[in-house]
Amino acid sequence: MHLKILMLVGAVAAGAAGIWGYQRYGARHPSTDDAYVSADVVRVAPRVTGRLIEVPVVDQQRVVRGDLLFAIDPASFRLAVEQAEAGLARARREVAELEAAVSSAAAEVHHREVLLANARAKAQRARRLVRKDFVAQQSLDDSEADYQSAQANLRVAQASLEEARRTLGAAGDDNDRVVAAKAALERARLDLSNTRVAAPCNGQIGELSVHPGSVVRADSELFVVVCSDHYWVEANYKETQLERLRPGQPADITLDMYPGQHFRGRVQSISAAAGAAFSLLPPQNATGNWVKVTQRVPVRVRIVDSDPALPLRVGTSAQVRVDTTAAVAPKGS
Repeated sequence: MHLKILMLVGAVAAGAAGIWGYQRYGARHPSTDDAYVSADVVRVAPRVTGRLIEVPVVDQQRVVRGDLLFAIDPASFRLAVEQAEAGLARARREVAELEAAVSSAAAEVHHREVLLANARAKAQRARRLVRKDFVAQQSLDDSEADYQSAQANLRVAQASLEEARRTLGAAGDDNDRVVAAKAALERARLDLSNTRVAAPCNGQIGELSVHPGSVVRADSELFVVVCSDHYWVEANYKETQLERLRPGQPADITLDMYPGQHFRGRVQSISAAAGAAFSLLPPQNATGNWVKVTQRVPVRVRIVDSDPALPLRVGTSAQVRVDTTAAVAPKGS
């Protein structure tokens, strides 16, 4: 009888120890199956409007960064570049002509300064000669008139020089006309370069429905590229599991699509808010019928050993277990 009691007590103690151990392990290795695979998804749209002449990819095709995705007829854009180049040449000619006008006006000012100096000297001699009665008063009057005329002509020349300088503005390529023409040329060249669009990353095409001959509009989405350069799992942990979670902690990831296959992960970031806070209609708890609900907080776990032989799919289900007892890895590892 005593033996049975001892066996029963031992079984209860073992069960309690097992439960305690499981709870302790769960607290140190928090897990969730509310997790989904994610990756960068680039929504591809043209930067210019035009007719497609090349679409060398098909839906669900894998592409490498730099592969041509589509090309728009460049004829009108080449003409725009040529027109902008001609506009720049014309602006530079206009500036050169204005610079020549400034130089001419400056030379005229110098010429008028010489004439003024000569008229001043003549007037001064005439005054001395009149005082000595060597010349008539009329000669002095004529010299004074010439001197005043020279002063007026210099002022006119100086005003013409200032007007020429204002009309010119900055010289050379710093001139507003040239700057505007260069900007127009750069814009035309940019538009021409945007007629060919390459893959922004290694990945897979999705939702492709356009074909050569289609007319596409600028900034109108055509298809997507799901980048395969790096993947992560968006794990939604309960708020009661966050106490020990830290960025850099290692994680074990399993996917429903690959049963038994484990992937290594690393906690990348923990959201600043619960997922419900970012919903279209966040909960309003200031009501009389409020019921407390445990919230979930998104935790991004980067997959560090993705295998091309086991391609990952965005949106597929995953399970994540984080080891909070391990040392936190340095940032970027």
